[in-house]
Amino acid sequence: MKIGTVHNRDSFLENISSRLGRDTIETTVAQPQWSSSPQNRVLENATKEELITVLEKQCQVIHTDFVRVKQENKLLETLNQVIESYGGGPIITWDDPRFEQHGLSSLFERNDTSMWNPSIDDKNITLAEQANIGITFSDITLAESGTVVLFSGAKKATTVSLLPTNYIALIPVTSIVPRMTQATTIIHNKIQDGTVLSSCINFITGPSNSADIEMKLIVGVHGPIKTAYILF
Repeated sequence: MKIGTVHNRDSFLENISSRLGRDTIETTVAQPQWSSSPQNRVLENATKEELITVLEKQCQVIHTDFVRVKQENKLLETLNQVIESYGGGPIITWDDPRFEQHGLSSLFERNDTSMWNPSIDDKNITLAEQANIGITFSDITLAESGTVVLFSGAKKATTVSLLPTNYIALIPVTSIVPRMTQATTIIHNKIQDGTVLSSCINFITGPSNSADIEMKLIVGVHGPIKTAYILF
């Protein structure tokens, strides 16, 4: 017997189907049509500015520094200021074309910046462990919970946002949605359209938090101690 080989699947499913009073085995699952969808009504008519206000207030709750850049030509300057306020490098980032698109290429000219590189395998982990700051873009941003959604990939590893002492998320205004409801819809639609997404999609809400012991909140137990969101 080969490991992973499925045996007698059809007869097994036919037996279950007959016990449920079905003549045939269902090959597809119809998406349910709900009579009410209250999850869609939360912040339903909020403007982009209203969502930004919600996000900023939530950042106070989740112990996250919030910085807004209203002029994109100030983004690099602002990012450098946040980096210095967090103690500077070493820095690790994704190999992501958005850095160049938004005028942040000089970040890679620093001698203390590393880029996640699939060709160096485990050395990436060491670089991330030793980094003071990890920097990524947010693919979707949830205003209600203050959550950034990261689509992982070969050049965009989860480790960059997890192992460094501090984490900075670069958040395009266009990435902001009201809540989890819209994020899951976006992901679902991408898959329906044939977009290949990583099996690892991370929802990150501020720095690491835990209140498992005596209900006392401890920040930075399982990940970054400090987090900053830079909105532009």
